[in-house]
Amino acid sequence: MNNLSVVLATYNEEENIARCLKAVEGLADEIVIADGTSKDRTVEIAKTFGAKVFVVKNQQIFHINKQIAIDKAASRWVLQLDADEVVSKGLKEEIKDIIKKDPEENGFWLPRKNYFLGRFLMKGGQYPDYTVRFYRNGKGRLPQKDVHEQAVIDGKVGYLKNALLHYPYKNFNAYFIKWDRYNRLSARLIREDIRGKSRLTKIFTAFGYLYIKPAHWFFTTYIRHKGFYDSWQGFVFSFMSALRFPVSYVRYILKKDK
Repeated sequence: MNNLSVVLATYNEEENIARCLKAVEGLADEIVIADGTSKDRTVEIAKTFGAKVFVVKNQQIFHINKQIAIDKAASRWVLQLDADEVVSKGLKEEIKDIIKKDPEENGFWLPRKNYFLGRFLMKGGQYPDYTVRFYRNGKGRLPQKDVHEQAVIDGKVGYLKNALLHYPYKNFNAYFIKWDRYNRLSARLIREDIRGKSRLTKIFTAFGYLYIKPAHWFFTTYIRHKGFYDSWQGFVFSFMSALRFPVSYVRYILKKDK
């Protein structure tokens, strides 16, 4: 036994969940899922892999449900995944070796490859897209405040070499839906962040989101980090990522952050 709990939060992931769970066969001692009341076959498919499924309310901050799954994990180590991620064969073996060695580290950063419109993005700051997903049970916790947050680890954190494979978008339409959802959430965070602030602060915030942040992001990802090596996919990614800043701010102004 590897003494490892694989934990997930899911919502309408019937197209991804089987691929994700199949990749951890022989690695996970248990699979724990907090499902946000899916309306498709996610729960049914997950149970065919022996997963322990807890049906809960779907949350805009998805990390709330992720933490529910983490809290229910019984093994000594936790590997937190998203349904659209796949543990590569190399990563699977590396995790097994780490658990056997019982290292001094309490958590590990995993490099992640992101699949975008037909290819893995290897430039533009997209690889290695390090994320903290593997840690001792009780030593890692999600802040549950932001969609892009990392687990906070109590103790030393190391790095693994083999990649976690991420397939977040079936096509551009699927990408746009997620992009728009994150922008709504970002608009809400802007509203909360500048509530009660001075007029000057609000002006600087507007200027930052409309001009500084998008320009800096595009230059950094596409030019400095050579996103142009990833062909047209690299350009689309850098452009849309930069565009999220002014779009989020406009949503905030128009009060379309619900």
